[in-house]
Amino acid sequence: MSQISQLQAMDAGTRRREARTVIASSYLGSTIEYYDFLLYATAAAVVFPKVFFSGADEWVGVVAAYGTFAAGYVARPLGGIIFGHFGDRLGRKNMLIVSMLVMGIASTLIGLVPGAAVAGAWGAVMLVFLRVCQGIAVGGEWGGAALMALEHSESGKRGFAASFVNAGAPTGAVLGTLVMGVFAALPNEQFLAWGWRVPFLLSFVLLGIGMFVRLKVSESPIFKAALEQEKAEQEKAEREQAEQDHAQPQRRAQGSAPVRREIPLLQVLRRPKTLIFTMLAGAAGFALQVVLATFSVTYAVSKGADRQGVLYAFAAASFVSIAFVIMGGRLSDKLGRRPVMIGGLVLFILYLTPMFQLLSSNNIGLIFVAFAVGLMIHSTLFGPLAAFVSEQFGTTSRYTGASLGYQLATLLGAGFTPGIVAQIFKDSGQDISSVVWYLAIMSVVSIVFILLTREPKNNDLQAVGS
Repeated sequence: MSQISQLQAMDAGTRRREARTVIASSYLGSTIEYYDFLLYATAAAVVFPKVFFSGADEWVGVVAAYGTFAAGYVARPLGGIIFGHFGDRLGRKNMLIVSMLVMGIASTLIGLVPGAAVAGAWGAVMLVFLRVCQGIAVGGEWGGAALMALEHSESGKRGFAASFVNAGAPTGAVLGTLVMGVFAALPNEQFLAWGWRVPFLLSFVLLGIGMFVRLKVSESPIFKAALEQEKAEQEKAEREQAEQDHAQPQRRAQGSAPVRREIPLLQVLRRPKTLIFTMLAGAAGFALQVVLATFSVTYAVSKGADRQGVLYAFAAASFVSIAFVIMGGRLSDKLGRRPVMIGGLVLFILYLTPMFQLLSSNNIGLIFVAFAVGLMIHSTLFGPLAAFVSEQFGTTSRYTGASLGYQLATLLGAGFTPGIVAQIFKDSGQDISSVVWYLAIMSVVSIVFILLTREPKNNDLQAVGS
């Protein structure tokens, strides 16, 4: 019996149980990966300027620290290509295990990098190298986790299922910010000397938990069905070729070329419009996300707010937003991906000015409100995004296409945004309106490209082609 036939024959209860297991695994794995990846964002906002760029002016050090942060986003598309290629060839599950291993080791080693006082500029160099490793790992992680959730789910629930992968980002942010906040309670000298390192060293513990869960998950049934279909088509082609060679001996003497599977990246690049539109449609969502996690934290602290209080406010707001990410995915199953995403961007444009006013209040309660409302609005955009991107591509190139499109969006939207925003803020004499205009323009660009991209909610995931 074929994989597709097995999938159809499987009773509804078994399919639902298997889907729930895979979704839970994707959520947990994504949480661990983003704990590691976004922990770096928190450290870049409150630690790295003082530890690795201590000789520079305050905002110059902030810009430099955000530069090392950007290295991870530069590497994410490379991770998407590497892991996507092998994920489309060998399977989703194996690549998820490798990506988690790379992330866990790199994050643990970040906690051991010596500061500028010990290693000089070499500390920053090591930091950038390990950040690149993090970027490659998360570039491969997201696509595999999203596809596992998506391809195990039934039609009409794909947005909801895939949203759990993106819900791992705020969950990871909560864990990372809370752990960093605990150690931020130490005296400043101890925190900068060793306290900030402990959250990174804890990554090794999370790595063990994640690997245990990942090893128990089954491969995507849609991917296995696509491989079986491809194998059957290849065998048919070989039989037809053999029959032709038998009928025409001179051709057999010349030899016949074997049927080769097209490289997944080439399948994706044959349709560059899909890749480019997907990248630009998602860019603003990542810009807004990363500004909340980095610049907004630095901005609130620079206005006199307590560092630990700001971190806890962001963690609490991130916790609230988890449910809204999943609600956004569920809503997109009913209304479509595009209307929900566009609505989230429009609301965020309107909210930018009030948000920064609240962040500058030096009141932890109001700062929490600023983060909470911002993240809830952002979640309506972020929830459908995993399904929106993944549904644009066919099964045999979906890991590569979804990973590359998503990671190019993160590079464009999030990779350089903290540094650019900090530089704009510094050059404008710390006028926050210049930051608001920059983020609003990015949001409008993404709205335009979401409108230009077809609605993917009802796309057939079992289509093998790209």
